[in-house]
Amino acid sequence: MRPSARLTTFCAVIYCVVPEPLADELLPKLTEYYADDPNVSVIVDRRRGSRRNQSLTGGGKRELRDRRRRTIPGELPSLAGTSD
Repeated sequence: MRPSARLTTFCAVIYCVVPEPLADELLPKLTEYYADDPNVSVIVDRRRGSRRNQSLTGGGKRELRDRRRRTIPGELPSLAGTSD
């Protein structure tokens, strides 16, 4: 069978994220609860701060844009046979 003809299957992984202050209490309980489910991983959130620090320039060219479609300037012609 050709490599491009193989079927690829993806398994969804669910991360059960436990806040660090509650890890001592919840981590053992949740790990035991989800032990039989291979699609669930229980992890502890150990982040200390936001990665989006305003002091970093990291690109610096980010632009906020309005994603709505812009209106065309002018007026629409009246339709024949309609009364205003």
